[in-house]
Amino acid sequence: MFEDLFYERLTKLRTEKGVSARDMSLTIGQSSGYINGLENRNGFPSMQVFFYICEYLGVTPSEFFDNNINYPEYKEIIRDLNALDASQLQNIKAIIKGLKH
Repeated sequence: MFEDLFYERLTKLRTEKGVSARDMSLTIGQSSGYINGLENRNGFPSMQVFFYICEYLGVTPSEFFDNNINYPEYKEIIRDLNALDASQLQNIKAIIKGLKH
């Protein structure tokens, strides 16, 4: 189950980034066919290489396995929220609660 999620997310995130498996492989310091091999379900990366993959894709390891969030938009929203003061955050919270009803 988790194995399938790993392979699916790797392919999806790489495709969304718009890079080839070969370019990604070389950029993270692996042989040219490394990512292609992973996407074809030939093994798993070491923990260190998994962290390189996440860094390259611009996601945390937790985000890598969370298939329910559109991370570019989510991260943009979080950046914008972090720029608000406490009063503005309370207003946003009230808006969100109102939208949920």
